Amino acid sequence: MSIEVQNISKSYGAQKALDNVSFSVKKGEIVGFLGPNGAGKSTLMKILTTYINADEGKASVNGNDVNDNQKAVQLSVGYLAEHNPLYLDLYVREYLEFNADVYKVAKSRIEEVIALTGLTPESHKKIGQLSKGYRQRVGLATALLHNPDVLILDEPTTGLDPNQLVEIRNVIKNVGKNKTVFLSTHIMQEVEAICDRVIIINNGKIVTDKKLDKLVSEIQEQVIEVEFDKQIDAALFAKLADIKSYTNTHNNVWELTFETENDCRSSVFDFAQDNGLKALQISLKSKNLETIFREKTSKK
Repeated sequence: MSIEVQNISKSYGAQKALDNVSFSVKKGEIVGFLGPNGAGKSTLMKILTTYINADEGKASVNGNDVNDNQKAVQLSVGYLAEHNPLYLDLYVREYLEFNADVYKVAKSRIEEVIALTGLTPESHKKIGQLSKGYRQRVGLATALLHNPDVLILDEPTTGLDPNQLVEIRNVIKNVGKNKTVFLSTHIMQEVEAICDRVIIINNGKIVTDKKLDKLVSEIQEQVIEVEFDKQIDAALFAKLADIKSYTNTHNNVWELTFETENDCRSSVFDFAQDNGLKALQISLKSKNLETIFREKTSKK
């Protein structure tokens, strides 16, 4: 296993950040690690990268215990922290040369990671002159410099605009072809685009750990968006079979949620006719990870 976590617990005073957490990640997997703010994501990543110690339990990376073999773990891991620490007054190559000396890797590797992360157009600049997207590329390049087997990325796309986000996503997908990637993010589209497995943590406990395609297929509800030609009394929706909720999103457009896997668009069309309405448009909204995330992390 690339990552092995067994019964890890960690507290900050009276607050329990991690509560008996266990999972493993196979070599070559790209795993999305999700959870609300304060769920324990960053704490677990810091434990896996030897920045902090757990109170209880064991963890290993590439077979190396995070407490007993810290140096071996650090050499096995490429880590991009949530707040990417960079020396803004250094030039890109200068910063990478500094880190190459720390890891004792050949200087030729610098040009390789610059090309790999798409840094070439900006590599002549000081880091402080770079956009947030390119600064994230510098962080990724640094994490990749010593060619680690495992990448641990904590919110790598935070604060990026849509174009930068797509660019960093593609970089992660490309480097993830030959490495194990453990990725934390709040952006569900990132996980759907990059990851093949999802682990969701809430209040320090693992609440979901499944392959993404299997997880999505298990959603037992569907959402239909319908626009009527005029206003409607919301009480009429109670006549619809399997209706779970209905929300007026704007004007005469409604979002209807059904507790069934059956396609309910024909039922909505018949409902409109029976109540003297015209359905101007009916669309089935795809099941997605955001729906699952809300279900798994909502307060009961």
